[in-house]
Amino acid sequence: MRHRGLAVSAIFICVCILTLPAYAKPTQQAADTGAKCVDCHTKVTPNTVADWQLSKHHEVGVSCDTCHGSDHMTAADAAKAKIPTPDTCGQCHDTQVAQFSKGKHAMAWAAMEAMPTIHWQPMQMTEGMKGCGSCHKIGLKSPEQLAALQKQERFGTASCDSCHTRHTFSVKEAKSPQACETCHMGFDHPQWEMYSSSKHGVRNEMKQLGINPPQSAAPTCQTCHMQEGNHEVMTAWGFLAVRLPLPDDPQWKADQVTILQALGVLDPDGKPTARLDVVKAANVARLDQASWQAQRDKMLKTCNQCHSGNFASQQLQYGDEMIKNADHLMAQAIRTVAGLYKDGILPKPKNYAYAFPDLLTFHDAPTVVEQKLFVMFLEHRMRTFQGTYHASPDYALWYGWSEMQRDLTEINELAVQMRHDSRAASTEVRPTAISAPKK
Repeated sequence: MRHRGLAVSAIFICVCILTLPAYAKPTQQAADTGAKCVDCHTKVTPNTVADWQLSKHHEVGVSCDTCHGSDHMTAADAAKAKIPTPDTCGQCHDTQVAQFSKGKHAMAWAAMEAMPTIHWQPMQMTEGMKGCGSCHKIGLKSPEQLAALQKQERFGTASCDSCHTRHTFSVKEAKSPQACETCHMGFDHPQWEMYSSSKHGVRNEMKQLGINPPQSAAPTCQTCHMQEGNHEVMTAWGFLAVRLPLPDDPQWKADQVTILQALGVLDPDGKPTARLDVVKAANVARLDQASWQAQRDKMLKTCNQCHSGNFASQQLQYGDEMIKNADHLMAQAIRTVAGLYKDGILPKPKNYAYAFPDLLTFHDAPTVVEQKLFVMFLEHRMRTFQGTYHASPDYALWYGWSEMQRDLTEINELAVQMRHDSRAASTEVRPTAISAPKK
């Protein structure tokens, strides 16, 4: 998650710019109210006004009260200023809001809230937007969640401004790959580092610097993940690289089942749990072949703008195969830790539903071997397959696959040591008290 985030990490773009429909043209009264806002805030928050004056909103006559209402008119009643939500943006940008609402970014807040130990984190990390909430705030909130945020601080209720940042709300800014960097980097999903070091990212940087001409091909994050400006931002494999139906390959199928058990989606007997409903609600995985294929076809169409169809298909197939290989290492590690639970070597934490490792407890996992397992999954497995898809060889190998190999070796060695220590403790002969000799 995030820190910088789980994920259920995601990229971006929301809603707020283009042009204003004719029916929304401001009245003279609204113009007068907006003028008063500008007059005061030029003195109080001058850079906010400067950004707004650069915006398309300013150009077409969208003034402060359009988004913030007109109840706040003095310093004494600042709390009456409305904080916008996606519904506010949707008054003009209904198409983009509708697309966004169907996509994975819209589920970001729900995904954060669904993590089993999220309530253990400092509030500043979640609702305070200093950790997980900083990126997951892009997600839509229920009326109850919005009310709670409004009550305690009033901020973090918007979503569109995660990418179209206040108060320019620039389309050009949101189309730049740098707009994605804040969230899609770091521990669990370093897509920015992968992309910017790939040939795609290098060519885009050269284009931005003027080294390559403006007409040169240089795909951005948005080129591949927001085809034709669509705000859904979906991928075939989703954030966790799990899907239904399960693979036909027997070994890969068994490995994916093991991973789903460690995600708490299946119980130790392979039966669905209540978490499957959470996965469905958060839309973090494709749950049928048709929805997976639809996303794969969209990506192939994008790749085909620069590459031949057979080359693009081969490269994406390599990514699928890397998931398969990474899953085999991951499943071996999970089974090793699950065996420690089964044999009573490792006690089941009280907050675990099953005597089985729970990868979604992240850094709150209670033992070193369970911590190592979570890092193997969320950091190194992610980098293995994401690095492959993002054409970043160093991330795919050294930061991903190589680290997974090392993780598995360490987990196996820790398990052997724990079993040895357990046997030694159970067979240890404790010395008995010896009576002093009689005189």
